[in-house]
Amino acid sequence: MTEQIQEQETEEVFKLFDKYDVSNLKIKDPALRPYINVEPRLILKSQGRNLEKFAKAKVNIIERLANRIAVPGHVGKKHKLITSWASGKYTKNMMTVLESLDITANRTKQNPIQIFIDAIENGSPRDEITVIEQAGARYPQAVDTSPLRRIDLALRWIVQGSYQRCFGKKKKMAESLADEIIKASQGNMESYSISKKNEAEKQADSAR
Repeated sequence: MTEQIQEQETEEVFKLFDKYDVSNLKIKDPALRPYINVEPRLILKSQGRNLEKFAKAKVNIIERLANRIAVPGHVGKKHKLITSWASGKYTKNMMTVLESLDITANRTKQNPIQIFIDAIENGSPRDEITVIEQAGARYPQAVDTSPLRRIDLALRWIVQGSYQRCFGKKKKMAESLADEIIKASQGNMESYSISKKNEAEKQADSAR
């Protein structure tokens, strides 16, 4: 009896949201591995408790995606239009993320968390440009992008690309987010994050 109980305990795996198995996820990029947190929990809500240095690395990557939906960020010099999706309500934003993960799982027949991680790896730029000012002259300089910023940019571009596909249309945000995640995981150039990553790396190459 004790052996059977032990076997049952070893077979049970604690899942993220009690739905998605994160025990066999593969993060191919070694630079991003310490900064992508996929710790399984039933509820992802840190409530701003992580205040120390590099605290973002301790926040689950799914929660960071939901937080990014609330604040899409700037596109160029213009702020994104605030819609009903970007309401700042945690429950509403997390429901959008969970619905998009279900759509991704139904379409790809794979683990949607793994698809999302692949999308982040493919959509994160390795280098970008900064502006150097010297003696009144301003010129671009290519710099390497830190792993934490790479993830931030990938999340921002995934959300912004999703907004552009569904804003003012009948398409729902969850469907648009699933489309963007799937295309980014495949390296498809129709993905907004992939196109922005290539644009940033081309600008860095020309500024070397």
